[in-house]
Amino acid sequence: MRLKELLENLHLLTPYQGEDLEITSIENDNRKVQKGSLFICIKGYTVDGHDFAASAVRNGAAAVLAERPLPLEVPVIIVKDTKRAMAVLADAFYGQPTKKLKLIGITGTNGKTTTSHMIEKIFADRGCKTGLIGTMYTKIADKTFESKNTTPESLTLQKTFHQMVGEGVETAVMEVSSHALDLGRVHGCDFDVAVFTNLTQDHLDYHKTMEEYKRAKSLLFAQLGNTFHHQNPKFAVLNADDPASEMFRSATAAHVVTYGIDTEADIQAQNIQMTSTGTKFEIVIGENRYPIHIQLIGKFSVYNVLASFTAALVSGIPIRQIIHSLESLKGVAGRFELVQAGQDFTVIVDYAHTPDSLENVLKTIRHFAKRKIFVVVGCGGDRDRTKRPLMAEIACRYATHSIFTSDNPRSEDPIAILKDMEAGVAGNSSYKIIPDRKEAIVYAVNQASSGDVILIAGKGHETYQQIGNEVYEFDDRIVAREAIKER
Repeated sequence: MRLKELLENLHLLTPYQGEDLEITSIENDNRKVQKGSLFICIKGYTVDGHDFAASAVRNGAAAVLAERPLPLEVPVIIVKDTKRAMAVLADAFYGQPTKKLKLIGITGTNGKTTTSHMIEKIFADRGCKTGLIGTMYTKIADKTFESKNTTPESLTLQKTFHQMVGEGVETAVMEVSSHALDLGRVHGCDFDVAVFTNLTQDHLDYHKTMEEYKRAKSLLFAQLGNTFHHQNPKFAVLNADDPASEMFRSATAAHVVTYGIDTEADIQAQNIQMTSTGTKFEIVIGENRYPIHIQLIGKFSVYNVLASFTAALVSGIPIRQIIHSLESLKGVAGRFELVQAGQDFTVIVDYAHTPDSLENVLKTIRHFAKRKIFVVVGCGGDRDRTKRPLMAEIACRYATHSIFTSDNPRSEDPIAILKDMEAGVAGNSSYKIIPDRKEAIVYAVNQASSGDVILIAGKGHETYQQIGNEVYEFDDRIVAREAIKER
């Protein structure tokens, strides 16, 4: 694409008067620049792209987009906000790919990953070519790629959608984080359906207050647009049991469809029956009732099923087909995942890393646990400190024995994190501190007897442990399995 044609999408107050160069790619990483690239200078948390502009030119950049003048031998286009401009340019350069897809976005504190996988499976079972972007990986048709962020930067995102279109993907499902919404990473994404799971305490290190956190989430629903698409209507799928849904309802002009358990909703779950192997309930829509038996347990699983069911229903998929897909789902990696190694006690690995998600998982375990409940749990470093005592208190309230340990301490002292957790359980004697996560898991496994349940919480599918600047291989499931075999 020619540079002038590309820049016209920015509607510059001062039109670009320089040479009309051929732009071969757009990059915001100087190491990826090649001959003919437009390099965009982005100010990050730790580095400033403006400091790497000269390096980008040496690597072949034909032009640079910046927020201040730079002494370079190529054209430098000045804009007030390069991040906002990057989203516009990426969308234009890659041919507005999300207008060629059905795009479903899921936001909320907990349940995004499971819900996105459920929705993707429903569409795949329907015979659609699908794409998935989220915490665990990015999937384009039948290929998967590693994910660095739950929701990538706008440039990576639009390039990924462009690749999806090229591979014939018809429906893309994406987890949308509050950070991404607040930072404008999804600007330019033409969502067809936006799904809200729930809102509980998390990320207050970034958002500072729950009101700000909720405001960030509301942007997904506002970004469904202000016009009515009668041929291809847009939908906001909201959890009627969560009070935040009222704000999201007022933020959107799209059609609103609600789901819930405890509050009257358009789509509701009733007569819920849980066992240690699955959950039966009825999906109620008006006067109609549809029985469903899923291979997942917990009230939170019912919510995830309702959210997925509703998103698929408003997308035109027949009810019976949706139910068939959901009933055949065996679970998502690291989400209430059983570790089996021939033992006579239960070991569960779960991503629960917020007070609400930990409470939900432990409550579910108490439904079927016959004897003692052990929980191995920690809190991440360089993240919201206020949730640490809450996590500890919940662990001690619902488990028989709690083992507090490390969970990606990053730059913080692991002992200091554990002391923050301890503040929530003063005077309680049902916990033990073992800073080394492997030792903590081994200890729990060695203490367990027949019929007991061990929950290893916080990391789920993650296969690493970040201590300081080092990242080590670490998988709760592998460590637990080895501990069981060696005991």
